[in-house]
Amino acid sequence: MRQSGGDQPAPQVFGAGRADVLSVSGISECMPDSLYIAVDLGAGSGRVFLADLAPEELFLDEVHRFYYPASIQDGHLRWDLPAIFEEIKHGLRAAGTHARRMNRRIQSIGVDSWGVDYGLIDDRGALIELPVCYRDQRTDGAMTQVFSIVSRAEIFARTGIQFLVFNTLFQLFAQAHSGISATATRLLLIPDLINFLLTGRAVTEFTNATTTQMVNAASGRWDFQMMDQLSLPHQLLAEIIPAGTEIGFLKAKLAEGLGLEGVRVVAPATHDTGSAVAGAPLKDDWAYISSGTWSLVGVERDQVLVNAEVERHNFTNEGGAFGTIRFLKNVMGLWILESCRREWEAGGLDVDYESLLPQVSQLKPSPALIFPDDGRFLNPPSMIEALCEHLRENDQVAPENPTEMTKVILDSLALRYASVLRTIESLTGRKIPGVHIVGGGSRNHYLNQATANACGLTVLAGPVEATVIGNVLVQAVAAGRFASLKEARREVARNLELRSFHPQEAARWSEATRRYAAIEARYVS
Repeated sequence: MRQSGGDQPAPQVFGAGRADVLSVSGISECMPDSLYIAVDLGAGSGRVFLADLAPEELFLDEVHRFYYPASIQDGHLRWDLPAIFEEIKHGLRAAGTHARRMNRRIQSIGVDSWGVDYGLIDDRGALIELPVCYRDQRTDGAMTQVFSIVSRAEIFARTGIQFLVFNTLFQLFAQAHSGISATATRLLLIPDLINFLLTGRAVTEFTNATTTQMVNAASGRWDFQMMDQLSLPHQLLAEIIPAGTEIGFLKAKLAEGLGLEGVRVVAPATHDTGSAVAGAPLKDDWAYISSGTWSLVGVERDQVLVNAEVERHNFTNEGGAFGTIRFLKNVMGLWILESCRREWEAGGLDVDYESLLPQVSQLKPSPALIFPDDGRFLNPPSMIEALCEHLRENDQVAPENPTEMTKVILDSLALRYASVLRTIESLTGRKIPGVHIVGGGSRNHYLNQATANACGLTVLAGPVEATVIGNVLVQAVAAGRFASLKEARREVARNLELRSFHPQEAARWSEATRRYAAIEARYVS
């Protein structure tokens, strides 16, 4: 699971200047030279960063990286949470050691992760079973059963959250019907579980809580009435706290073992997309795409937007940091390509991005197109076979080589982004002047250019580590380092180098848009 120290990437330094190193004692207030630790957990890999927010520099040092693919245990696809926590402790210990070498103090620790998945603990604080992965099939048929009790329209009116088969609402419904252990006393989402193990305090942070589809959009609280209708055990749910809340100090024994005595744990936007959006230097009215395994395509708003049209288009109103709302749609994202790459590599083909993308850029007409959000792409036994089946279903010939298939996937993603953005404009009544792409996918220059072409809008790409930056910025606002998230974003933006992509080849992409729209119409009601 662990990446050795010799394989660690060099620290990322943005900006030219650097504050003088000061000798600091005590923990009563935030000093400008304080360091922050960000734990960023993706659905399969995690990193621990040490960060510095000096006035003229953003410093990110990845001190530990580790991997944890979900595996089948006790009949379900599960996450090995104890192993994940051991890796987190390894990273925290490394961060503390590095900070002491720098003669610097650590202000706080923040944890973010993917959404919807959860674990159950008993009255002793012990994990009852390994958390089930959202790609597990236990939710098959759960939506239909839920809608027979509480209508789809009512659930959306209450929560404002898009319908995805793996939402916590449907996971918990499926587990409740198969039987929840009588010893369970708390349900905690993944970052909340980590925070509980770090501090002993069981709470649920708001941005991630909203992804469950169990939070009332009007009140911002758990919707106990809806859960009662569905016979769900709402007594297991913990208090909801906002991003930026200090959860508590590290447990004394744990802190001593890690060399992090007296260090606080602060809840950032614990949903990784919430942190990514917090870390994006967004211009007014611009859309964002948090691009990675999933692509989250949306805009930042100051209030929810819940109506019949929003429901029809299956958009979501997820909580953001400091009173913001992430109005967005999930798009399947680079999961499709990564799954294909694993199959190609298993077959002995060399398909690294450095060699693949230049070849893709040489292909002009798209050989074929797909609808990326076809449900069959969620977790198929073979992604390549699923793509070929989808293409045949739409009277297209499946490409025979990785280069052409990669172009099919990336062009289709760009066209899906454009379609989602046009829908956002229609739903909000506001024109989108440009698109900001953050996350790992922002390094994919071919996809960035294709997105600009498909949308007919300027695209700004970067930073890659928006999630980590957002995690740290919320911690810094909570510590009083910045007066607001807006100020923090503005400060950090001065130290970032972003890449611009402008629309090209309008005629060819207009034709591709026409072809894509006909395919999408078959899957979107």
